[in-house]
Amino acid sequence: MKKAVIAGAGVMGASLAQVYARAGYQVLLWGRRESSLEKGRALIALNQSTLVKESILSQAESDLLISRIHYTCDKRCFAEEGVDIILENIVEKLDAKQAFWEEVSSMAPKTALLATNTSGLHISDIAQRMEGRDRFIGQHWLNPPHLLPLCELVVGKDTSEETVERMRELVIGLNKKPVVVKDINGFLINRIQFAILREALYIVETGAATVEDIDNVMKYGLGLRYAALGPFLTADLGGLDTFDHIASYLFADLCDQKEKSAMLHGLVQAGKLGVKSGEGFYDYSDGKDEEAIRRRDELFIKLAKCLYQ
Repeated sequence: MKKAVIAGAGVMGASLAQVYARAGYQVLLWGRRESSLEKGRALIALNQSTLVKESILSQAESDLLISRIHYTCDKRCFAEEGVDIILENIVEKLDAKQAFWEEVSSMAPKTALLATNTSGLHISDIAQRMEGRDRFIGQHWLNPPHLLPLCELVVGKDTSEETVERMRELVIGLNKKPVVVKDINGFLINRIQFAILREALYIVETGAATVEDIDNVMKYGLGLRYAALGPFLTADLGGLDTFDHIASYLFADLCDQKEKSAMLHGLVQAGKLGVKSGEGFYDYSDGKDEEAIRRRDELFIKLAKCLYQ
């Protein structure tokens, strides 16, 4: 039986526990506190109820998946014999991740793959104080990973080719889609995502369009196009001469500011952090937060059924 230890029972850790359990792994979900594990357990239950409702899983399949996930606050789980992978999803702070891996890498079985789920911290920086750097790699997922197929494999300076290939095969075995990227700032997802967000914020700040209209452009136009094709195949199908002509006059007019967006930073300073605080670009009070999560998951599932099944 394959075995995975997942550190951190938050949004990403809980969802990834489902990913591995669905692929047949026995999963140990580790958290520092029992309260964290209870939140993770509740989130898994919510996620699973949506999958059953949308007929992605039967109730029996969901029950079997949940039975494969075990919860612990005992660090001895990282030293368990037969562990195939240890995947860390703790707080996105370099010193915390370095301290975690300094301790855990010395406990881990020598054959286990070691992975960190980080949105942008350099893999080589996280690995500075750990053992077994050749077995260490970034495994960056989009939220929620139990619904979205992409996984970025981020290669640190000491990551071996054998580790890259083993991890690629492991992710394929999870029925997910791996891509490989060097340890550059933001990797692939965030470099592209934030290029779009920077331009979207600029358009709103200059008064050219609203938040809602820009979201609608992505939902009903570019989002569908890119989900089906990606930017390069889109350009090929549209004609590279046309794209080259547009680039000749549009590139100079696009936002290229190097500072943070005043609009985005102002919302953060006001405590408006999005769903987690009840308000962001939109209002999430009075139960709208859970409704937004359910609606997101239902839409992702419908799109996935159309595009990938």
